[in-house]
Amino acid sequence: MGNRLTDNLNSLYFSAANKLRSNKKKKKIIAYVEGYEDIFFWRDILSEFETDTMMFEVCLPSRSNLARGKKSVLMNTLGDKLGKSMIACVDADYDYLMHGKTEFSAKYFMHHPYVLHTYVYAIENFQCYGPSLHNVCVMATLNDKELFSFEDYLKAYSRIIYDLFLWSIWFHRQKRGNDFSITTFNNIVTINNLNTFHPEVALEKMRRKVNHELNILQRKYPEAKSQLTRLSDELFDLGVEPDNTYLFINGHHLMSNVVMQALNPICNTLRRQRETEIKRLAVHRTQMNNELSSYEHSQIPIEQILRRNTEFKTSPQYKQIEEDINLLIERINAPTTDDEDTPSGAEVARAL
Repeated sequence: MGNRLTDNLNSLYFSAANKLRSNKKKKKIIAYVEGYEDIFFWRDILSEFETDTMMFEVCLPSRSNLARGKKSVLMNTLGDKLGKSMIACVDADYDYLMHGKTEFSAKYFMHHPYVLHTYVYAIENFQCYGPSLHNVCVMATLNDKELFSFEDYLKAYSRIIYDLFLWSIWFHRQKRGNDFSITTFNNIVTINNLNTFHPEVALEKMRRKVNHELNILQRKYPEAKSQLTRLSDELFDLGVEPDNTYLFINGHHLMSNVVMQALNPICNTLRRQRETEIKRLAVHRTQMNNELSSYEHSQIPIEQILRRNTEFKTSPQYKQIEEDINLLIERINAPTTDDEDTPSGAEVARAL
């Protein structure tokens, strides 16, 4: 009996030890990302595609210096080495919507086999995905009351900025980004002094600024009118619609100047409601103080939760990333040929 028990324990031990060593037998694919904040985002996504024979390791673009950013990932020495064991995971920015109209977009964002990108402007746009923001409030406040429709707010915001966003893309496709910079666009589409009980007031104020700028641009560049109509159709095919424009604008601006403008006051209200409830239900002062202290210690800063938000995986843009990863894995697992690890001339030609 004792020997059988010892044998079973030894078997379990060696089985566990083998599992701990199993990573050494896996094919490792290095996934280079732009910066620290991207590591968790892409690790969360890529981990769902790991198998018993393949794993990903998410890294910054250099292990010998502090170089970061898209250019460090794609345009320096790293770009030419991308292949079955080394991929790049980057923000789309405007490059995806350029749709081959720039050399950089054509090379890296038109079906490059070893470049994954976000489709939306940046990871922050996913983190600010409208249908997920109520859950962010719940995590931040431990209060499930829905006081505000983030989806309706972001849809209304998107419809207001849509026409001006078309102009922004038009200028950048014309390689005239300095004539109407992203900074200028952001300054116009900023939400100020949002009252979450009457968000229409701040939205209307922004609408007036947007319409003023549209009138200026239409007078100054009358030749753009017919081109903007075609551009709207083309961007629709790329996933841009009046209701979801917020996904394609600068992500830092969206998070700081649109979403946090609503999240902060809503979460503050929810926290006050929870504290009032604790005070009402407490039997005595000691219980009340203990419960309030426990509630305070359980709270996490709102922006910290937002930056760890992963509830965007029902979005169409995330589904596009999933499709790209599946194609990438098929290519990695396919038999190797001499020229397989770099885009062929035909692939580049199709992209252009």
